[in-house]
Amino acid sequence: MSTKDFSPEPGRPRRVTLIGSTGSIGTQGLDVIDNAPEQFSVAALSGGYNLELLARQAVKFRPAVVGSAVDSTQELADAIAAAAQEASVHGYAPELFAGPRAATEVAGFADADVVLNGITGAIGLEPTIAALKAGHLLALANKESLIIGGQVVKQFAAPGQIAPVDSEHSALAQALRSGTPDEVAKLIVTASGGPFFGYSYDQLRDVTPQQAMAHPTWDMGRVVTTNSATMVNKALEVIEAHLLFDVPLDRIEPVVHRQSIIHSMVEFIDGSVIAQASPPDMRLPIALGINWPHRVAGAATACDFSTASSWTFDPLDESVFTAVKLAKQAAAASGTHMAVYNAANEVAVDAFHDGKIRFTDIVETIERALDDYTPVNAEPSVEVVLETDKWARARASKILGAGA
Repeated sequence: MSTKDFSPEPGRPRRVTLIGSTGSIGTQGLDVIDNAPEQFSVAALSGGYNLELLARQAVKFRPAVVGSAVDSTQELADAIAAAAQEASVHGYAPELFAGPRAATEVAGFADADVVLNGITGAIGLEPTIAALKAGHLLALANKESLIIGGQVVKQFAAPGQIAPVDSEHSALAQALRSGTPDEVAKLIVTASGGPFFGYSYDQLRDVTPQQAMAHPTWDMGRVVTTNSATMVNKALEVIEAHLLFDVPLDRIEPVVHRQSIIHSMVEFIDGSVIAQASPPDMRLPIALGINWPHRVAGAATACDFSTASSWTFDPLDESVFTAVKLAKQAAAASGTHMAVYNAANEVAVDAFHDGKIRFTDIVETIERALDDYTPVNAEPSVEVVLETDKWARARASKILGAGA
């Protein structure tokens, strides 16, 4: 991976825009910034519907631009005014954006150095492209935008412009510094195994949403946590690694590592394996992502080797968890098959949490949508990707309505 330096001029903090500031990645990103004020400032914020939290963030960090998914800028302005009054802050009046395009508008805000895209799902695609077009370093936690956009996204990115924030891809980016691209034999992407490691397929049929949300090591949102339980998250990460690092899919291998200490590994042609290890804390890859390629002192706690511990590794049981194999097949089929994969999954995850389908129906719905899909005979573009996403959501809903 290229290590082009997007740093501002010496002596000036990096100005960071956070997309999805009220979510898990966004709030931890603000923690990183708050703990290193000499290195970072907040240029802009975009959040969802949690106006109270977004307003408090805005008043604390004073970005020049604030956006929200709510339909009304007046509603957003009122929330910021209330938070400012409570904090005894006077005269703060940022530029406001509201509605479904707010995140995209904020991501393209010119007065920024880096954009941390922490949105979950396909809605992160347009903010990703806006950040790249604006020439910002993109600290990418929204894996879906790269996965569904594929080469469409990559065509907008300059060398080194995308810094991965997923812990696995951050680990790979760090380990890849140990050799040249032609010395890489394999990427090994670790997986926690989720809450259902060791289950049979029949056992998976009857698990509940509450069980699916009980991740053993990470505290994440509903979609990502459920994806971890189905192994769809690992499937998406395999495709993301392929796109980020230009390593063929047949040389990217998932492995279950229950302790979530080693976040991924790179095997080189001489038999050496370089691993990145740290306790499960997203602040480390977030800090490295927004400060890429430089590290941030004290971003997270290191491993404690004064206490005995064991790290284990197990092969992924692909006869039970078929999501990874299915994603590799989809990615090899066309440039838009992964848009179908991702959209069908998002629809099925919602249906599972609404109590409409079984846990195993999630991946089965993805497979059925892929089977029904005929790729668009057109040059890949943002419009084609979004149309494919729309088709896949409708198709998945129809499959589920008929009984998955």
